[in-house]
Amino acid sequence: MTVAVFTFVLLLGNVLKEVLALLVNQQASFGMVLKAIGLLIPFVMVFALPMGMLTAALLICGRFSADNELTAVRASGVSLIAVVSPLLLLSVALSCLCGLINMHVAPKCRVAYKGLLTEVGARQASAFLPEKTFVKIATNYIAYIGKVNESELEDILIYDLDAEGRVGSYARAETGHLTVTVDETNHVYHLLLRDVWHVSVFEGKYNAVPADRIRLSYTNTPAARREQGLRISDMTFLQLREELQRLESRIGVPPPLIRGTPEERQKKLQEMYANREDLTTPIKVQIHRQVAFSFACIGFTLVGIPLGIRAHRRETTFGIALAIVLVLAYYSLVILGESLDTNPEYFPHLLVWLPNFIFQAIGVVLLWRANRGL
Repeated sequence: MTVAVFTFVLLLGNVLKEVLALLVNQQASFGMVLKAIGLLIPFVMVFALPMGMLTAALLICGRFSADNELTAVRASGVSLIAVVSPLLLLSVALSCLCGLINMHVAPKCRVAYKGLLTEVGARQASAFLPEKTFVKIATNYIAYIGKVNESELEDILIYDLDAEGRVGSYARAETGHLTVTVDETNHVYHLLLRDVWHVSVFEGKYNAVPADRIRLSYTNTPAARREQGLRISDMTFLQLREELQRLESRIGVPPPLIRGTPEERQKKLQEMYANREDLTTPIKVQIHRQVAFSFACIGFTLVGIPLGIRAHRRETTFGIALAIVLVLAYYSLVILGESLDTNPEYFPHLLVWLPNFIFQAIGVVLLWRANRGL
C-alpha cells in the first residue's frame, strides 16, 4: 500500500506537468496518455520501492512494539532478529528487483517515454518550431519563426549552412505552412514557404532571387536520432559500461607510444589520465549511482525496524513523517555526490555509496541494541 501511495505521488508531478497538458490541449489521445503513464511507472518505482519499504517497516514495528507484542515474543524466548528476519529477506529481494529496474528497465522506459512525447510534439508546429527562437531543424538548417498559429507560420527565416557551419544561403518568407508525416520509424517535416526571397552568399556578395514558394523537407530517422546520442541519465548499465570503455580507449594512449624524455613522458601521462578522469567521471558516477540505489531497500529496512520499535507509536502519521525525513536525508547525500561529478579529485562515484554505508551501519547498531533490549 505504501509503494502504491508513493508511486501515485511521484507520478502526479510528471503527469500534471507534461502528460495531462497534452490531453487537455487535445494533442494526445487518452490511450496515449495511459501509455505515457505506464512508461513512467518503472522510473518512479526506483524511488517508491525503498520509500515504501521504509514506511512499512516503521509502521509495522511501531505497532508491534506499541501493542506489547515484542514483550510477549521475548518472554517466549524468541529473539528480535528471528522475528524480523522475514523483513530483512524481503528487503534483499526488493533490492534485487530495484537493481533490475534501475539498471535496465527504468532507462529503457524513460527513453521510450521521451520518444512518445517527441512523437506527439512532432505533430504540432508550436512544439517543433517555437516562436522568436533560433532552432536547428536539421544538420544544415537553422530556422527562426516570428509567429506560430498551429500549422501556419509567419515571418520566417531559414539559414542553410555549408559543411564548415557558415551561412551559404538563406530564405526569407512572409508566411508558411508546416506539415508532419509520422510513420513507425521516421518523422518527415514539410515546410512550405510562400512569397520567398532566396539569398545566396558567395565571397561576401549577396544575390537575392524572389520566388512564389519553396518547399523544404527534413526526415528524422532512427539513425539520425541515435547519432544525437542518449543522455547519460537515460543509459542502461550496459550502455554506460560501453560508453566508459569507448572513452577510455579513445583517450588512453599506451605509454610506449609517448615519446620524449622521462620527465616529458611523465608529464604527458599525468595530463592524459587527468583528461580521462574529467570525461569519464560523470559516467562512473551514474554507474555507481544505479547500483547504489539498488541497495537502498536494505539500508532503509535496517534503520526502519529499530526506529519503529523505539518510537513505540501506533499512529500512521508519525511513521510516514519519520520516513519522509529519513528519505530526504538519504537522497540529499546522493545528490551531493552527483553534484561533484565534474570534480574527480573528490571521488564522487564513491560518495554516492556513502548514504548506504551510513544507513546500514546505523541500522545494524540500532538493531543490535534493540535485540539486546537496550
